[in-house]
Amino acid sequence: MKMKRLSFILPVLAVMWTQEAAGTKLQASVGELFTYKIEPQLFNWTHQVISEQFRYRPSLMNYPDLPSWMRYMYSHEYHAGFLYGTPPESTAGKDISLDVVALNRQNYETRRIVLSMFVAHKFPTPNVVQMKIDNLNWVHLMDPGRVENLRNIFRKDLWPNSKEDLSVVFMESAVNMGGRLPLRPQQREGVIVHVGSFAQFSPRLKELQEEVRPLYKLPSCTYKRTSVQKIFENVGFKLDWCAFRMVGVESPTEILYHSGKQNEQQAAEEQPRQEQEQEPQDRWMGISREDVPVRNYIDEFAFAFAIPGMIFAILIGMLSAVLCFQHEKFSLNLDYPMSSTVQMVQCSDSKSNQPITTLKSLKDPNFLLDNISMRSQSPNNSFYQLDCGTSSIYARPKPPPYKGGTLGRNGVDI
Repeated sequence: MKMKRLSFILPVLAVMWTQEAAGTKLQASVGELFTYKIEPQLFNWTHQVISEQFRYRPSLMNYPDLPSWMRYMYSHEYHAGFLYGTPPESTAGKDISLDVVALNRQNYETRRIVLSMFVAHKFPTPNVVQMKIDNLNWVHLMDPGRVENLRNIFRKDLWPNSKEDLSVVFMESAVNMGGRLPLRPQQREGVIVHVGSFAQFSPRLKELQEEVRPLYKLPSCTYKRTSVQKIFENVGFKLDWCAFRMVGVESPTEILYHSGKQNEQQAAEEQPRQEQEQEPQDRWMGISREDVPVRNYIDEFAFAFAIPGMIFAILIGMLSAVLCFQHEKFSLNLDYPMSSTVQMVQCSDSKSNQPITTLKSLKDPNFLLDNISMRSQSPNNSFYQLDCGTSSIYARPKPPPYKGGTLGRNGVDI
């Protein structure tokens, strides 16, 4: 029984066992991007059985979270965690201790290490170039070789004066900065990068900014090309030129893509100057409630209904006029056959064979009755029977007189 209990307790103790080790001293600089990779070798785990075997949880020593300027993200592509961020000026000369706890999801073993970091003092770079790279994710800029290729583009081609002190001052995923995820999971999310230096902007950079300035009103323009497109594409970078900005002392101030510590530093530097220049003013007094303008909703509702009502009345009037005109025209067409009240018909007497002219009124009811009775007895509807004296024959009405025209040479009536 004792052996069975020990065999049950030992795995539990193995699960709860933690290892504490002192980490190496890390170095960071104010205003410069700091990155650090957390991988199994850091905890003396030499092999990885499954791809998602290990998980990490970093935090400040004796605190539940990280510093406000630092961020931790896990990459499923590299199967490792990454710490990154830009230290502000307020952390200059301070030591920071980070507590990193790792979990082996295969046997639930936990290990712990402490990372010590020192933040060196450095003046923030006044001139910054902001970019958005569409064909990369944030984790791809953790590769020192890729970062070096990006810096060489500016140091050798676009910004030669920044060769001595050019550095990456900011990096963040475009999705974390408010961008949208791509429609296809295979596509890259995009990453926003800022590089800075104390050197003045080169004429070529200023020309590039003027070239892309008309694109600032567009949210994204990956289909646009510039004169330096090939320089970036040759080393594997595809930029969104709508997001290309230059922020510096001499160039016009543009809106930064992040509301981080750089904006706070600039605000902190400008605040003492504003306080010195600002003169003491009287205390602001608010207006009374009676002086606040009141919105008249009655006039607005009347104005909102008056114009549509007027247009509706005009349309109703036009429709009524059209219908009345069509009704009057239809009535005139029905009355047109009865407009001729008297018709002259020529009959011939069977005895004397002389034509007799008889006038018949179309409004006379006897004429209509006679005409109906004659039509019923007539073998042909084109003839009708009339009473001319003592004889009755079928006759046609006399045609109207012919108005002859003049004939041309070809026999055509002119």
